[in-house]
Amino acid sequence: MVYFTAVSFQVKHDSIECATLAAMNPTFQAGLRFDWRYTVPARATVPQLYHDTLFCHDMPDVLATGYLVGIMELACLNGMRAYLDWPREQSLGTLVHFQHLAPTPPGMEVRVQVEVLEVAGRRVRFQVDAWDGVDKICTGIHERHVIDAARFNARLAQKIAREAA
Repeated sequence: MVYFTAVSFQVKHDSIECATLAAMNPTFQAGLRFDWRYTVPARATVPQLYHDTLFCHDMPDVLATGYLVGIMELACLNGMRAYLDWPREQSLGTLVHFQHLAPTPPGMEVRVQVEVLEVAGRRVRFQVDAWDGVDKICTGIHERHVIDAARFNARLAQKIAREAA
């Protein structure tokens, strides 16, 4: 049986305007590698993650692709944090292009390997690969942009206020 899901999206944040931030830490550069491990909780499976969607109740009890995307993002964020002025500087995911290669049941540990491919201003591009102890379960590219959290949150509050008006 072939298990394959391709996921790709890109987000453009008009609010990612980081002129007030200092330059990216010069030690954060292409070639850096880091690992992250995460145990898949029951809430991350297709039937549990989409518990409010009836047709998902009958789906296989395996790691949902949407949750896997989050695990891959968190692995990148976790590796970046030591190079940011956290929590003032944070990062947001703006592109994912992953292939979900194999199913993973809850309880298994996922090991994610990350390599920084490019640092261009506030944009960081990663190669991300993950295994569950038996299979390679995911591979792909992820991009994040470094933001000034206060500035971003202020713009978000303005958007919420406009929507409420």
